[in-house]
Amino acid sequence: MLMKQLTVKHITHAVTDAALVSAALDEAGVDAHAIGCVDWPADYPYAPAATFRIAHTGSAILIDYRVAEQSVAAVAPHDNGRVWEDSCCEFFFKPEGGDVYYNVECNCAGTLLVGCGPHREGRELAGPSVLGGVQRWSSLGRTPFAERVSPVSWQLSLIIPVATAFRSSLPSLCGQRMTANFYKCGDKLQQPHFLSWALIPLPSPDFHRPDFFGQLLFEP
Repeated sequence: MLMKQLTVKHITHAVTDAALVSAALDEAGVDAHAIGCVDWPADYPYAPAATFRIAHTGSAILIDYRVAEQSVAAVAPHDNGRVWEDSCCEFFFKPEGGDVYYNVECNCAGTLLVGCGPHREGRELAGPSVLGGVQRWSSLGRTPFAERVSPVSWQLSLIIPVATAFRSSLPSLCGQRMTANFYKCGDKLQQPHFLSWALIPLPSPDFHRPDFFGQLLFEP
């Protein structure tokens, strides 16, 4: 199976407000990519429309997600909670040459989880300084809420500084190579779903599989 590959455009000016990420990506002509692999259609056939756009500034990764789904929820009350049970977009990445990968999971209200480790088990959660360094903006606001069963479209933008890779040494993103995958999930929604950018050919849901990540090539 060929590895998916994506070149991450370098935006040379600073972007310091997550609310401005989408405009910066528009200006740079950054394309959207579908989180469209329904990896477990027999058990989880529901496929909301989900896309991401990605670029970098050298010191940070910029991500803009767009989602349209039949219900939406942001129940997790605080960072490093069970955000994957909500309407959640996720970015897993493994820096080149390292043994660990990172999971950056964010629900539709901008509540965040960041973990690190070589495997699914025993992952180390990021501390407050790392979590606080990731800027977030959501079109649905930042207040938790119970599931709303009604069709909705929403947008989530993140600024993920290099320090988010808190067990790696990444002085700059320029010229870096990583493997990564992007996910859309909602484990506890009325219609649970598990979508990925790069295909995961396994019999049951498991996003913690860096062996199936695609490749990101960061422009110098």
